[in-house]
Order: sequence, then C-alpha cells, then structure tokens
Amino acid sequence: MYNVKPKRVLSQINVTSLVDVMLVILIVFMVTAPMIQEGIDVNLPKVEASAIKADEEPFIITVTERGSLLINKNKVALKDLEKKLRAISKRKKLDIVLLRADERVPYGKVVTAIARVRKAGIQRIGMVTQPLEGK
Repeated sequence: MYNVKPKRVLSQINVTSLVDVMLVILIVFMVTAPMIQEGIDVNLPKVEASAIKADEEPFIITVTERGSLLINKNKVALKDLEKKLRAISKRKKLDIVLLRADERVPYGKVVTAIARVRKAGIQRIGMVTQPLEGK
C-alpha cells in the first residue's frame, strides 16, 4: 500500500553553538582578567636602582605597615615563613624571592624576614622599591 521509508536518526553532533559559547566565555575572561589583579597597599621606599631580570614570575614576600607577612598575597606567620618557603622550594625551584616592605616598617622586622628566607635556603633576595621621582 503505502511505501513508507523508516526515518534515520542523525548521529552527528552540532558543535557550532558550543564553539560560540566558548568564544564568548573566552572574551569575558580576557576582558576581566586584568581587572582581577589587585595588590596589597604598601608604601615602598623610593630609590634609584636597576631592575632584576627573572625568567618567570617570582615569589613576593610582603611586610605590611602593621608588620604582617604575606607570600604572594597569602598571609603567613613569621615563625612559619621558613617552613612554607622550604615546602614551596621542594615543589618548585625558587631561585629568587622579592621582598616588598612598607617604608614605615622597622628595619628589624625586614632583617628578620630576610634571615628567615635565607634559612630556608634561598640566597638571592631582591628588594622591591619605587623609582625616584624626577630621575
């Protein structure tokens, strides 16, 4: 009677909409990533010095005005600084550590932080400063 052909199921996946969504997400991340980078407010001393050349992003130890320590924005106690740096060194070779200290921090706290970094086995320590104005 009737000549009915059975309908076949398409087994192909249409990825066009997936690609569109992924491109939109990529653009959103590209636009928002620079806005996410925020720092810790530290008044650095102003000096005339040359820049340190580093192959990859260095670890930054910050001593805030109130004397608290941070490793790359993560708060750490002074007594734990050496232990944490040793643990980081085991996972990733630490060649150099940069030290940012507020200009109002007592000299003794900065020297104590430097001593702990050296006890952790890191001998290259760079000091982060602001360039002199007018130079």
